[in-house]
Amino acid sequence: MSQEIQNIDSTFLNEVKKNSGLTIAVGIIVVLMGIFAMGSPFIAGVSLAIAVGFMLIIGGVGQLVFALKTHAGLFSIILAVLTVIAGGYMVSNPGVALVTMTMVLAIYLVISGVFEVMMAFQIKPVKGWGWALFSGVISILLGAMIWSQFPVSGLWTVGTLIGIKLFFSGWTLLMFGLTARSIAKEIA
Repeated sequence: MSQEIQNIDSTFLNEVKKNSGLTIAVGIIVVLMGIFAMGSPFIAGVSLAIAVGFMLIIGGVGQLVFALKTHAGLFSIILAVLTVIAGGYMVSNPGVALVTMTMVLAIYLVISGVFEVMMAFQIKPVKGWGWALFSGVISILLGAMIWSQFPVSGLWTVGTLIGIKLFFSGWTLLMFGLTARSIAKEIA
C-alpha cells in the first residue's frame, strides 16, 4: 500500500472501505440505469417529468391538508393548490414539462459537476480520484451542451444526459468500491 494512501485521514475513504461491497453494487445499479436512460432517452425523460409531477401533486396535497388543519391562512392554501396544479400540468403534459426541465437540468449538471471536481481534489491522491474529477468535468460539459442547444433537443436531451451522468457517477462509485476492496485486501 502506498504511503500517500496511509497518510490520508478521510472519513469518506474509511466508510467506502467498510462498505466496498455495497459501493460496488450501487455503482453497478447506477451504471445500468444510465445505460437504460441512454438507450431510451425519450422514455427516461417523460418518466422523469411524470415522476416529478406526481411528487408535486403529493406534496401539494400534503401542504393543503396541513394548511386546512392548522388554519395556516389563504396564502398557504393558494401555494398548496398551485403546487397541485403544477404537478397535474406536468403529469398531463410531460413533453412540455421536459422542455422546462431541460434548463433546470443544465443548471443541476453544472453545479453538481463543480462539486464533484471539488470533491475529487479534496480526496486526491486516493487511487480513483481521477474518476471523480472526470465525472465532474463531464457533468459541467453536459450542462453547457444542454444550454447551447436549447430548445431544439429538449425532448431527448434530458433522458440522454441523465443517462450519461448516471453512467459516469455509477462508474465512479464502482471504481471507489473496487479500489477500497483492493486496499482492504492489502491491509489484511
